[in-house]
Amino acid sequence: MKEYRIRQASIADLDRIAELEKLCFPKEEAASRETFGDRLMVYANHFWLLEADEKIISMVNGMVTNEPDLRDEMYYDASMHNEYGSWQMIFGVETHPDYQKKGYAAILMNRVIEDAESNKRAGLVLTCKEKLIPYYEKFGFENEGLSDSEHGRTVWYQMRKKL
Repeated sequence: MKEYRIRQASIADLDRIAELEKLCFPKEEAASRETFGDRLMVYANHFWLLEADEKIISMVNGMVTNEPDLRDEMYYDASMHNEYGSWQMIFGVETHPDYQKKGYAAILMNRVIEDAESNKRAGLVLTCKEKLIPYYEKFGFENEGLSDSEHGRTVWYQMRKKL
């Protein structure tokens, strides 16, 4: 594992974040550069970046809300963020393809969970594809079944970790 550092994002990271998203998600599921710009202007502190070799190699991002379930509108409407909300939503967990399967995403997930605990959140919520359910269960997330999400015309499962 390379030497790395973890930090919050800023608007200066926009192009690199958008590029990582394109590498990690199919076009219909990937957030646009404009969407990331909106998110970064409102809640850049909820973007966790892991850098090595002066590159963003892994990222977790999402918003905070009092709503208990992750809804598709949250992906597009940054104004739904409530810094004092109970639930840390996770929109994306991604690692550059050249660095996958080396534990970087796990390092970030553990950091996001620690930050949610220290901010006294009720928990964290994410949606994932069926094949990733066992991965998130390793962090203590519980599968709540099929999500109502139609994001990217994909079948999603909602996962929740209560703190």
